[in-house]
Amino acid sequence: MRIGELSRASGVPVPTIKYYLREGLLPAGELTSPNQAHYGDSHLRRLHLIRALTDVGGLPLASVGKVVEAVEDRERPVHKLLGAAARTVDLVLPDPVDSDTAERTEARAMAEELIERRGWQVQPGHPAVEALTAAMASVLKVGHGDYLEHLDEFATAGELIAAADLAYVARREQPEDLVERVVVGTVLGDAMLVALRRLAQVDASARRYPARAPEDSSESSSG
Repeated sequence: MRIGELSRASGVPVPTIKYYLREGLLPAGELTSPNQAHYGDSHLRRLHLIRALTDVGGLPLASVGKVVEAVEDRERPVHKLLGAAARTVDLVLPDPVDSDTAERTEARAMAEELIERRGWQVQPGHPAVEALTAAMASVLKVGHGDYLEHLDEFATAGELIAAADLAYVARREQPEDLVERVVVGTVLGDAMLVALRRLAQVDASARRYPARAPEDSSESSSG
């Protein structure tokens, strides 16, 4: 397809496609004449990836370039490729807690013990470990340490969600498709999970604390 057709198929304006080509985010097309190039499905997939990273993931083009570099490294194992994609999506951290506080120290120990207890294959210093440590330290700081007694239950839920995420990702084989699904699934999946958690909380609250039926007005007045 020509660049105009590529633009219509992807929804990306021609000037933007030309910019991606100049910046190396999109590989050059196959020249059919000095002023014409042909583009294929791989270019369309790459444009979908860039749109997912920028529109859904909210990434600057500099970060997109790093992901594209990872995608083009055909020797990189899939696990490393997916890790590079996941790291592009920033974790939302709670208000920072000083690194030398007792809460921070206790939270880090709890996070490390959880990872070891669950047998998770996670490298020390992973951003998610830091995010978990910061969140738990904040919980401890506000005096609700007993909330962390449910940590393993939360971890079990996380494992189920991660298994579903990877099942979704594995439906595609092309590196661009894999990365796009990681980013879209993480960003929009996080939003879905928040909503599902709220719905489940409403249901659990209604079941645990059912509203009392109003008293019969006739009986109450007769008394």
